[in-house]
Amino acid sequence: MPTRRGSRSSHVRPRPPSTGRPSPQRVRIPAPDAYRLKKARGISSRRRRIPFLARVLLAAALVVLGGAVFLTAGGGVGALTGALSRSLFGFVDRITATPEPSATSLVVSDAPIIALPTEPYTNQPTADLQVTIPAVEVGNTGARLRIYLTLEGQAPAPIAEVPMGTTIRMVVPVELTPGRNDFNATIVVGGVESEPSPIVTFILDTDPPVLVLATPKEGATVNADNVTLSGTTQPRMTLLARNQANGTSISGQTAADGTFALNLPLENGTNAILMTGRDPAGNVGELTVNLVRGSGTLTASLTSSAARISTASLPVSIQLSALVLDPDGAPLQGAALTFTLTVPGIPPISKDAVSGIDGRASFTTTLPSDVTVGSGLATVLVATAEFGTTSAQKTITIVE
Repeated sequence: MPTRRGSRSSHVRPRPPSTGRPSPQRVRIPAPDAYRLKKARGISSRRRRIPFLARVLLAAALVVLGGAVFLTAGGGVGALTGALSRSLFGFVDRITATPEPSATSLVVSDAPIIALPTEPYTNQPTADLQVTIPAVEVGNTGARLRIYLTLEGQAPAPIAEVPMGTTIRMVVPVELTPGRNDFNATIVVGGVESEPSPIVTFILDTDPPVLVLATPKEGATVNADNVTLSGTTQPRMTLLARNQANGTSISGQTAADGTFALNLPLENGTNAILMTGRDPAGNVGELTVNLVRGSGTLTASLTSSAARISTASLPVSIQLSALVLDPDGAPLQGAALTFTLTVPGIPPISKDAVSGIDGRASFTTTLPSDVTVGSGLATVLVATAEFGTTSAQKTITIVE
C-alpha cells in the first residue's frame, strides 16, 4: 500500500520483516569481450559446408550442362555429353582409386673379393684372378662380373665382363702389362654396379737380376780353406754359389738392402765358382769367378823384453809380445791368443788376449824372488775361425 511522505507518494518497497535468514544474492552475467563480439556469427552463417568431392561433382555437372546448352543447335549434345562423362568418371576414378606403389631402384649385393697373390711379382704375361662373389649372385643370369685394370698414371678401365658362375669362386684370366697392374672387380645387375672390390696388384718383371761381386776379385789368390763371396744385388733374392772344383755349394738370401755374403770351401789350385740369383718374379741372373787357393798359412811371432834374467835382479817385470799375420801376410785382427810363461821355481803363468787392428797383442807379468836358475819357455797359441791355429815360442834363461 503506497504511503505518503511529505505529501509525496513513495516508490520504495517496504522491507519485509526480518526472518533471521540472509536475503538471496543476485549473480550478474559478465558481458562478452570484444573478440567474441567481433567473431560472433549468426545462425544463418553457420551453415555446414558441402564436402570437397560433392563440390567437384557439382562443378563438373555445371560444365556438362553449359556445354549441352551451347551445342544444342549443332546437334553435338550427345558427343559432348559422352566426352565429358568419360572425362568426369575418369577424374573420379583417379581420385578414388587406390594408389599403386612406385617402382623401387635395383639393389646390388656386396662387392666381390679378389684373392691376394702369394707373390705379386711375376715374369708371366698372364695371371689368374681368384674372385669370390656373394652367394646371392651365384648362378644369377642377370648379373655379370666386371674387371677393371689401373695402370700407372692412368684411370681405371674395364677390361673384362663375364657372367656369374655356378659357385662362389670364379677364375678370370687377365693379361699383364710390364710394371704395376692394379685390378679390382664389381658386380653389374640391370645396369646398376656394386661398389668395387679392394685393389689387388700384380707386377710384371721380365728383367734378370744383376749380381755384383765386391770381393774377392776375378783371379785372386785366397790363402785360406774357405772364401767369402761378398757383393750386392736386389732385395729378396735367393742365391746359390757352387764350386765346380769340389762340387760343394751354399745357398742364402740377400739382406733388405740387397747385400749378400756366402762362405764357400776351396780346393788347392784353381776354383771356378758359379753364382746364381733368383728374384721374386722368377728371373735368374748369374756370374762366374775363378779363384786360386794359395799355399800361405796363418803365422805368429813372439818376442820377450828379456831373454836372460839374473836371480839377483828378482823380482823383475817381463813382457811378451806377439804379431799375427793372415795367410796373405797382412796383420790379422781379432785372433785369440793364449800366452804361457814357464820358468823354474814357480808354477806356469798364463794370460788370454785378442789381437788388435795391427795384429799385435802383449802380456806383462812379474817374476818373483822364488824363481830359480834354469831354462824357461814362453809360448803363444793363436786360434782363428777362418785360418785355423798356429803357435810361437821363445826361450827364457834364468842365471845367478
